[in-house]
Amino acid sequence: MTARKVALWDADTLRVYKRLLGYTRRWWPIALVAILGMAVDGGALAAFTQKLRPMIDDLFARKDPYLIFWMPIWIVAIFLIRGIGTFVSNYGISYVGRNVVQAMQADVFAAYLRLPAAFFGSEPSGQQISRITYTSEQVASASTDALKIMVTEGVTVIGMLYVMLSNSAYLSLTLLMMAPGIALVATVVSKRYRQISRRIQGSMGSVTDAVGESVSAHREVRVYGGQQHEATRFAAVSHRARRLNMKIATTAASSSTAIQTVAALALALLVYLATRPNIIGAISPGVFIVVLTAMGAMMPSLKRLANVQANIQRGISAAEDLFEVIDTPAEEDHGRMVLERTRGDIRFEGVRLRYPRSEIDALRGVDLHCAPGSVTALVGRSGSGKSSLVSLLPRFLEPAAGRIVLDGVDYREYTLASLRKQIGWVGQSVVLFDGSIAENIAYGELAGASEDSIIEAAEAANAMEFIRRMPQGIHSPIGQGGNMLSGGQRQRLAIARAILKNAPILVLDEATSALDTESERLIQQALQRLMRDRTTLVIAHRLSTIEHADQIAVMDQGRIVERGTHAELIAQGGQYAALHRMQFHEQEEG
Repeated sequence: MTARKVALWDADTLRVYKRLLGYTRRWWPIALVAILGMAVDGGALAAFTQKLRPMIDDLFARKDPYLIFWMPIWIVAIFLIRGIGTFVSNYGISYVGRNVVQAMQADVFAAYLRLPAAFFGSEPSGQQISRITYTSEQVASASTDALKIMVTEGVTVIGMLYVMLSNSAYLSLTLLMMAPGIALVATVVSKRYRQISRRIQGSMGSVTDAVGESVSAHREVRVYGGQQHEATRFAAVSHRARRLNMKIATTAASSSTAIQTVAALALALLVYLATRPNIIGAISPGVFIVVLTAMGAMMPSLKRLANVQANIQRGISAAEDLFEVIDTPAEEDHGRMVLERTRGDIRFEGVRLRYPRSEIDALRGVDLHCAPGSVTALVGRSGSGKSSLVSLLPRFLEPAAGRIVLDGVDYREYTLASLRKQIGWVGQSVVLFDGSIAENIAYGELAGASEDSIIEAAEAANAMEFIRRMPQGIHSPIGQGGNMLSGGQRQRLAIARAILKNAPILVLDEATSALDTESERLIQQALQRLMRDRTTLVIAHRLSTIEHADQIAVMDQGRIVERGTHAELIAQGGQYAALHRMQFHEQEEG
């Protein structure tokens, strides 16, 4: 590595660390008191070492009555003060550290809430979760724990250096041999830690991802006998994480061994210098013991200062990862118009879409007009572009070409928040949250809804049929992801949420697939009520559910290849007619 690259690396590290320490600014009075406690902790040990000279030379050799009385008091006072300093520094730095972690977790979570949908498809969800649960914890080591070591041990080293120089500058020459060796060890170790720490962040995300997938898919794992496969996969990612952490441990152990070797040579040199014929008579036992003790006490501090690089570099790597997410641009929202309530006149004009890192267009020049209050059904094979098209409406994705016009205005002219207020969404994969039924129906901006409004929405969604049987009614808990409910019950809660929102545009993404006949009947009734007087886009798998749509658009490979009413498309005898015949025969055979 060239000198220029090293300088840039140091500047980059300093920049990240400075930004990291900026998180402590809110708690600077507590941090200041903690730093004072660290200084007292380190300085008290140096003060005790300084007292060894009069203890040996005057207390025992001369039996000084003054020292006989005061020396025990001084020792107790020194270590009492040190104990107070240790408590203040440990509590203070822990307080600041936990607040720093909480603040960074909040910033990363806030970034997740504002980042575009494409971000969440760019890396495994385990990596994203790991940033909150693991990576953010590493910053405490860099911003607070490492600071404690640097201040406490730094003050100890400076204090011991002063003790050595003030007692014998000659014997302190041994430091000239020790300093370059320790500096070399610290430089090599720092580079090594930085390289490994970056890789550890990714490995922990892989571990989280493997666990998350296995837990969420526990039924499939058991039914398909995937236990051994999952165990092997987890063992591989866990082994990689262990191997990287062992490299950190090996580096730390090697640095400790190197510093101990340098220290042993320095101590040997100290004894050699003190026992020279022209010196040994001029140095009192107290001076020799003080210098020897000071150097011996300095060694553990220097070891900890060298090894603190592990915490710093791990924390810096973690902070870089977190800051990268925090600094990622949020969803683009250049709209200046606030849309109060749309008429629901939607036009797709030459819309094209390509996903990041994909070489194939998901949409290829789609033209479609959805009149206010009409129902438009999108049908076609899997991968034909149906979900991609409706995902453009709330601007989860941005068209690569063409435009979407809402009430005669390019929908990018509207603010994101006001645009999304116009849209209700009921998907095949229902998303519910750990809380009560009422909290899930009146979610987010709907949280201020009255209990009567929630019950009315639940009635319209045919959900009160099962809610009444629950012990606490609409206030009954439903578990994480609604795991205490059946698929049909979860779907009806999602419909109730959309009814309560009362948005003029409605997107139904295969909302009745994979349900039993009774649940589908109840949900179809609820959907009919929900679609009334709304501009609705329906992605349908079962063609029997969309025969009464105002228009049906058949999609294939990102294009609309047929469009018309059910009767018109049947008469054309094209793809829709073929799909309808196939499903009709399947139903007859079933």
